[in-house]
Amino acid sequence: MIYRYKNNFQSKIKMKVVEDHSIKNLNTFGVDVKAKYVAEIFSEDDLYKLLGNKEFENISKCVLGGGSNILFTKDYNGLIIKNSVHGIRIFEDDDEFVIIEAGAGINWDDFVNYCVERKWGGVENLSLVPGTVGAAPIQNIGNFGYRDSIFKNELINKLVITKVSLKLSKRPEINLSYPAVREELNDRKIANPKIKDLRKIIIDIRRAKLPDPKIIGNAGSFFKNPVIRIEKFQMLRVKFPDLNYYPVDNLHVKLSAATLIDKCGWKGKRIGNCGCYEKQPLVLVNYGGATADEIINLANSIKSSVEEKFEISLEKEVNLI
Repeated sequence: MIYRYKNNFQSKIKMKVVEDHSIKNLNTFGVDVKAKYVAEIFSEDDLYKLLGNKEFENISKCVLGGGSNILFTKDYNGLIIKNSVHGIRIFEDDDEFVIIEAGAGINWDDFVNYCVERKWGGVENLSLVPGTVGAAPIQNIGNFGYRDSIFKNELINKLVITKVSLKLSKRPEINLSYPAVREELNDRKIANPKIKDLRKIIIDIRRAKLPDPKIIGNAGSFFKNPVIRIEKFQMLRVKFPDLNYYPVDNLHVKLSAATLIDKCGWKGKRIGNCGCYEKQPLVLVNYGGATADEIINLANSIKSSVEEKFEISLEKEVNLI
């Protein structure tokens, strides 16, 4: 199923389809695997032509945005669709809000910057999150259930997102729920922050603790932060009083997966061509030439040690294909 829009973005760039092509540069982990076919689409018309082609009718398909939350475990014997639909359109605009429609292939942080520069609030706290606009509602970067969405469940493999509409505020309220952001504001002596200040601080924080995938291959956080019952957390806290946690509701708390992994001794540890990033153990990195098997073996070893020490099973955030 594909959602059609009345006013399609038009593109003068011609769609290309290549065969037996390396997709190393299409995934931020930098794993060197090949796809049977790779097509880059620049408009909805491109997508319809591609999906209407009988040559690709009965083969598996995978839509990629920035390739930042995926690990290809082997060569892909199907069609990779690189979503490069761009364009931004304002639908509604008044004194309070603006509703804009953005092409799914736009780099997410470029989109955030576009909004912040115009003083439209609502996405500034998601600055420097990797990926594209179209991937944001699928992976969920701060909208629905934790790292979950209907697109990963009931609608998985049933549609292609070509555009996303967002309602942004012209009178934004600053979100200072993160302690690190408040500390930075105090250190920089910013008493009345604007969304531009907030964006800069969040970018600086992320750059300080996370590796740039253009330099070191990675897919961001490999595991989700586990949510456990309060009773279990209270038992763990007796043995590990410094565990970081965040209240979820009256029955559950969310733990820091990074802390659990760190306490198991993985931070900065390297095995072969991959390892845990030295500044953030939640991020698994490819130091160069790592295979998917190496990365998966590392992830499984981390998962096993956390389960053994804390009796908590970590869930992968990265999608394995």
